[in-house]
Amino acid sequence: MAIVNTLPPIFRTDVPPPPRSMSYEEFLVWADGNVYAEWVEGEARVYMSNTADHERLLRFLAQLLGLFVDLFDLGEIFTSNLQMKLKDGSGRQPDVLFVAKHNRGRLLQNRLDGPADLVIEIVSDESVIRDREDKFYEYEAAGIPEHWILDPRPNRQRVYFYRLNEAGRYQPVAADNDGLFHSAVLPGFWLKVDWLWQEPFPEALRSLAEIAGRERVIAFLAKQ
Repeated sequence: MAIVNTLPPIFRTDVPPPPRSMSYEEFLVWADGNVYAEWVEGEARVYMSNTADHERLLRFLAQLLGLFVDLFDLGEIFTSNLQMKLKDGSGRQPDVLFVAKHNRGRLLQNRLDGPADLVIEIVSDESVIRDREDKFYEYEAAGIPEHWILDPRPNRQRVYFYRLNEAGRYQPVAADNDGLFHSAVLPGFWLKVDWLWQEPFPEALRSLAEIAGRERVIAFLAKQ
């Protein structure tokens, strides 16, 4: 079964400020999985907690992707309280990440030691440069095959899909004429872009039935 953490972690408020610099091992002890922080250039960078709209979108994506991954036994889905340690030395906490079955050896108790197969970032006002530039180039350099950037902010509501090309650079991938994006790392999975901006979001099970077929989903649920 894929791990789907659809609830935000309960971040501690009594944590002392981080030292100006620390090793990654020291950072993991300091953060202890309960601080919304990333390790970049030898320093802990602490960020604001997510908004309610951010969490609703995160929950919908995690539920939908987690159900699909479970249905086809593709790997595991994690949300933003799992560290991903990249080869450039940074430790990031993506909003959603997917680890394929053949890469499960990268999963340690306190982090993903290496790149995920799919990473999703949800943009907020304070994270634009971090998500659109800093992390974008780090994920590209790390060789993460597929990367989605979702911007749900009012008057924006845009999504950017990227896939590594043969040169190891991110190539933008557009949705098709029906507004569907087809994932390369999740075989058979497609996402209707309009779902991302619905209020309220569609039920994850209904969306899964559209993607994978109602009978297959019913049979899967009956086995649970």
